Amino acid sequence: MIKEVIVVEGKSDTVAIKRAVDADTIETGGSAVSERVIERIRRAQEKRGVIIFTDPDFPGERIRKIISQAVPGCKHAFIKREDSQGKRNLGVEYAAPEAIRKALAEVRTEAETPDEQITQDDMIEAGLVGGARAKERRMLLGEKLGIGYANAKQLHKRLLMLQITREEFVQALAWLEAQEEKE
Repeated sequence: MIKEVIVVEGKSDTVAIKRAVDADTIETGGSAVSERVIERIRRAQEKRGVIIFTDPDFPGERIRKIISQAVPGCKHAFIKREDSQGKRNLGVEYAAPEAIRKALAEVRTEAETPDEQITQDDMIEAGLVGGARAKERRMLLGEKLGIGYANAKQLHKRLLMLQITREEFVQALAWLEAQEEKE
C-alpha cells in the first residue's frame, strides 16, 4: 500500500489508481477545488503525505497549482500525454496500470529552496525558451525528467520546485540532443 494519499480529479481516476496500486485517494471533483477539499488535503498531508496526480492537460495543471500553493510540500506524479490518451480526452482514467505505477515510482517532492539553481539563462542556452523548437524541446525534456510538459516559465519553476539537480538537467539535455541528432 502506498503510504501517501493520492489526489486525483474524479471517480474514474480513483478507479484507475486502484486498478494499478493499493492506495487511498482524495477527489477534487474537477478544477473548482473547494476549500473543504483543500482542508481534507491539508489533513492528509499532515498525517500521511500527499501525491498530486492530475491529468496532463490545462485543467489538471491548474488543479496541481492550486493545491500546491495551498498545501506546501506535496509530492507530484506526472503521467505522459501518450500514456493517458482516451478517445477524445487526456486523463489518468485512461492510463494503463503499468503507466500509473511508473508515474508513481517516479514521484518528485517539492522543495522550498533547491540546493542547485537552474537559471533562466540555463533554460535559454538549452533552447527551452523562445526559438522554433523550444516547445517541442520542453515537452521532450519534461517527459525525460518525469515532470510533464509546461511552458518556459512553469518549467523553470517546476525544475526548482521538484528539486531537479543540475546533473539531471544536463543529462536530460544530452539525451535530448542525441534524440535530435537521430532525426
